[in-house]
Amino acid sequence: MKKQLFGAIAISVLAAGSIAHAQDDGAFGSVSGSIALTSDYIFRGYSQTAEDPAIQGGLTWSADAGFYAGFWGSNVEFAPGDGASLELDLFAGYSGAVDNLSYDVGVIYYAYPGDAAGTNYDYWEGAVKLGYDFGPASWTAGVYYSPDNFGGTNDAVYLTTGVAVPLAENFSIDANIGRNEVDPSFGPDYFDWNVGMTVSLPWADASVRYYDTDVSGCALCDSRVVFTISKGF
Repeated sequence: MKKQLFGAIAISVLAAGSIAHAQDDGAFGSVSGSIALTSDYIFRGYSQTAEDPAIQGGLTWSADAGFYAGFWGSNVEFAPGDGASLELDLFAGYSGAVDNLSYDVGVIYYAYPGDAAGTNYDYWEGAVKLGYDFGPASWTAGVYYSPDNFGGTNDAVYLTTGVAVPLAENFSIDANIGRNEVDPSFGPDYFDWNVGMTVSLPWADASVRYYDTDVSGCALCDSRVVFTISKGF
């Protein structure tokens, strides 16, 4: 499955490059893509790959009017025998800006093709995000809501905020914190946070990031450092 995912992502991203070039600022909007290799896939403080590396990538179509849609994928590894080795996120929404204030309203569907019956991994979320560019730094905040969270664990709310500071033309640092309000069937409510730096190279972006949570006795959500190489098109 990992080889299939890598091939699909590579083909999609290469196609996106030519499509985006052809459609940029056109009547049909534009298409952009990304591909990444990371030492661990962390989602809201939890490793999604049992602390193994991940290959990730996706495509996004954007219209001049503000509408967008796309998909993003990564290999995953949860419980033995659950049949899930791929995460495929489908998303759509509307975004815009008023002066330095940006906004984004959208929906995300998290799918895990091949997962065993009864795992109930698939779920969807609604999201509202705001951002403000202060010049020397930018701020973001978001609220995510799912009526039936991962694993069929009832409703969940995720609150997040972060700050990014560009220190040079090709170097920046950022920090983020999130609060997960979940049903007891998923686990306890918890905080997660991360801080990292990104260097933009001529051929790719390289980042190193520290992740942690306040969940005790959790091997998959304890402190860790993750390295990522990514390329956008």
